[in-house]
Amino acid sequence: MLTSSFAMPAGISLRPAATGDQPFLATLYRSARPDLQLIDGEPEFIETVVAQQYAVHAQGTGEEYPNAMHFVIEKTQAAVGALVVDFGHNEVRVIYLAFIAAARGFGYGKAVLRGVLQAAGNVQCPVTVVVWHNNRGAKRIYLELGFQVEESQLMADRMVWYPRQP
Repeated sequence: MLTSSFAMPAGISLRPAATGDQPFLATLYRSARPDLQLIDGEPEFIETVVAQQYAVHAQGTGEEYPNAMHFVIEKTQAAVGALVVDFGHNEVRVIYLAFIAAARGFGYGKAVLRGVLQAAGNVQCPVTVVVWHNNRGAKRIYLELGFQVEESQLMADRMVWYPRQP
């Protein structure tokens, strides 16, 4: 659905996440949350906190967005990222988008987001995302794609993209 009608960078594709992807997704989450490595404590304690945060993330996403679509992003059939998106009644919500460090900075995230925007634009639906204030790179990409800050909170901004009217 997200990859069939727009150009992805060479070798990039999306596929539905499967149970066997959990070890990769947990490792990806860890790499996408360097803030958790700053916790003052023993390495075992930090790993416990990271594992708990991942469990809360996964459970919370499932409870709040039971119909969300979970994708693994691949580069030449190797897992390099993940996308969780919910196509709701009034909006499309990008819940989670992350890449392993080696796949960052190549435009893959922007390409995946363009696919989400195209799908949302086809049905004239806005796209929303929450971006942490410390994630300046992501915020820059969302702004480049036409997102606007709709609400600013203490730790994050809620951003929205509105489709062009036909």
